[in-house]
Amino acid sequence: MKIEKAPERMSAKERVRRTFDFEKTDRVTIGFETNPNIYRKLCRALGLPETDIEPLYRALGVDYRPISAPYVGKELFQAPPDRRVDPLEGCVMRWVEHSTGGYWDFVDFPLQEASDEMFDRFPVPDPDDFDYAAARELARSYGGELALYAGNPGIPDILNSNGRIMGMEDVLCHLALGDEAALRFIGRRAAFQLGMMERLLETCKGLLDFVWLGEDLGTQIAPMISPELYRTRIRPIHQQFVDLAKSYGLPVIMHSCGSSSWAFEDFIQMGIRGVDTLQPEAVNMSPSFLAAHFGGRLNFRGCISTAGPLAYGTAAETEQVCRETLEIMMPVRGYHFAPTHAIQDNTPVENVIAMYNAAHRYGRY
Repeated sequence: MKIEKAPERMSAKERVRRTFDFEKTDRVTIGFETNPNIYRKLCRALGLPETDIEPLYRALGVDYRPISAPYVGKELFQAPPDRRVDPLEGCVMRWVEHSTGGYWDFVDFPLQEASDEMFDRFPVPDPDDFDYAAARELARSYGGELALYAGNPGIPDILNSNGRIMGMEDVLCHLALGDEAALRFIGRRAAFQLGMMERLLETCKGLLDFVWLGEDLGTQIAPMISPELYRTRIRPIHQQFVDLAKSYGLPVIMHSCGSSSWAFEDFIQMGIRGVDTLQPEAVNMSPSFLAAHFGGRLNFRGCISTAGPLAYGTAAETEQVCRETLEIMMPVRGYHFAPTHAIQDNTPVENVIAMYNAAHRYGRY
């Protein structure tokens, strides 16, 4: 098995920048996310080392790499027995096995039904406790060839990330009811992330190409919250991050799972350049709907469902859905070929290879 890459006439950095500007490129920009089991299987199938992801990125033609600063501050949280704790968030996880592998699931929400005092005492990292010089050195090590980004789908991610700490029901109620202590805590976490982002962008000034943010705003059939609640409680926080990125001349792409196109006009007004995930089976999220309503106004990243033929079909069916998606998305420009989520453990490796071969075969301009 191998990846037959398309001929390239420009660097990944130029390709990504042109994609964000809705300009013609040599081929579509390519992204990649996967679970560890699929990563290992894919490396074995392609004859690549499992100890370093860079050869796999190169083989697939992935155009961008994350740049982040390592945390060097004091330990903020300790994991309970048989649990794992996120060192920066404090969310608690336990291992859940399934027939094709396993995953760490969120449990024991430390701020569920929390008192005001518990919210105010819960640790939040200091943005000064990160090694930004290491981030700059990592960015420089790519030699200006690849596109580089700051952030990730978990920043600021008000609903999902706070839901991992206090439980989703609690965070939704606190936002809707305007609970002051919970809103202070949400504000503290967002301020930390904004401060960390500002220091990272300043330290890596001139080396980065875009900023990646995230907020899960949709179920499979409808908005997660009302548009009014989004505009009142969450959009002002998002706007701070967008304005920060704009002050450094960097476009922003916003991750959101589920049926989230209801918020895209807000995103455009805010100055967000692209949207990520784009689950085609969710309501008003098909490639044709997105291209018709937002083509030329938003970049699109994703649309290759991890719950469709990629996971449950054949290699030929995977190739077909990838080709059909490219035929819809490429004419409006600004398309980043990528899965709708991390590729899951039940996905046949031959389908993943068919997916990326289709990107190189049919994604040429």
